[in-house]
Amino acid sequence: MLVVTCPGHTDTRRDRREVAGMDFRIELIPLAVQDVDRSVEFYGMKLGWNVDFDQTVSPELRFVQVTPPGSACSICFGIGLDMMPQGSSQFIQVVVADADEALALLRERGVDCDGVDEQPWGRFVRFDDPDGNRWALQQIVRP
Repeated sequence: MLVVTCPGHTDTRRDRREVAGMDFRIELIPLAVQDVDRSVEFYGMKLGWNVDFDQTVSPELRFVQVTPPGSACSICFGIGLDMMPQGSSQFIQVVVADADEALALLRERGVDCDGVDEQPWGRFVRFDDPDGNRWALQQIVRP
């Protein structure tokens, strides 16, 4: 069986087994933000996520890394990083144990969000950061 994965490239079952033995861990997702200090305040103080790193190298270069509690993956933003086009936004989905608890926590911390969105594939709580980066917190529903 041959599967075409992209123009000019083919993938066989054997190739996929070889890749399957290697770990691919997502560890850092960039966000485009207009105001770095406002984003540090939002993610660090308002959400209560850990600000792992905030380093200003020069007026043209600042790197901030923030990690949600319990996550192996962090987000980053700053000045002069050139990771995301100015004005762009991300949509990031995070798994939580309990959507109701996540909603209560966000509301308690003053984060604007709607109620729990019930879907056959999960229960979702959504919110945006001050720059329009969108977040969905998903409680996985098992049949």
